[in-house]
Amino acid sequence: MESQIPNLTLRALRRILRATEISTRQLAAATSLTPSQLLVLREIESRDQPTPGTIAAALHFSQATITSILDRLAALNLVTRQRSEKDKRQFILTPTPEGRAALERAPDMLQMDFQKDFSALPEWEQAMILAAVEKLSVLLGAQGLDAAPLLDGGAIDRVTPQH
Repeated sequence: MESQIPNLTLRALRRILRATEISTRQLAAATSLTPSQLLVLREIESRDQPTPGTIAAALHFSQATITSILDRLAALNLVTRQRSEKDKRQFILTPTPEGRAALERAPDMLQMDFQKDFSALPEWEQAMILAAVEKLSVLLGAQGLDAAPLLDGGAIDRVTPQH
């Protein structure tokens, strides 16, 4: 008799993928933003005079990815970029009133709930889950893929949300 564990594991993975998909659709319906765009906008709002470099470092995104996301947010009139008075090479990022309104309309992201609940687990349990998920990544041949710490199925710097 074959074990049901592989099928149960695949079902659990599928539920995670579906939850991510549903969360992305809810966000798109409420704000027309991708999860990465919302994450960047939230990070800008939470900081005093942030620069693209500080946002990239805080979110573990590449500078090129941040630039692409900022271009989209600026085109949507959700963020402004202004040269720093102190260092003319730097740009200071500021959410516009439309950007702040989008943040207010945005539903809680799946990853925010995950981070809060995951952080509440004992450290040994966090480590156990991490080890299991890393092993799944290897089993699925995904260990070499570049990935930001973001629950989203699409490209991080895509222009429009997936519907």
